[in-house]
Amino acid sequence: QVQLVESGGGLVQAGGSLRLSCAASGRRFSSYAMGWFRQAPGKEREFVGAISWSGGSTYYADSVKGRFTISRDNAKNTVYLQMNSLKPEDTAVYYCARQSGGYDYDYWGQGTQVTVSS
Repeated sequence: QVQLVESGGGLVQAGGSLRLSCAASGRRFSSYAMGWFRQAPGKEREFVGAISWSGGSTYYADSVKGRFTISRDNAKNTVYLQMNSLKPEDTAVYYCARQSGGYDYDYWGQGTQVTVSS
């Protein structure tokens, strides 16, 4: 059984930074790519970015490119989302998920709230 637990969310002013963490339980964490998603009130969930199993490749949505950075520490079974230059439109619940293949994700965390005030 795989469990993903996000942490690090909170309230921050526009222009500030936050780092989210996603701790994974279960074996073979390092065998899977991981993704970050977000969902704002009244909106559909959207892709934020993803990182390959080794950490050697990362992918980002255009809306966060240059501001957000995904990294991972396979020894700690943890993936991170560093968010800089935050904007009010980044306000959302942020989720991490394990990529099962292609664009499919099979395990999701419970989410952590990020609120950016103007």
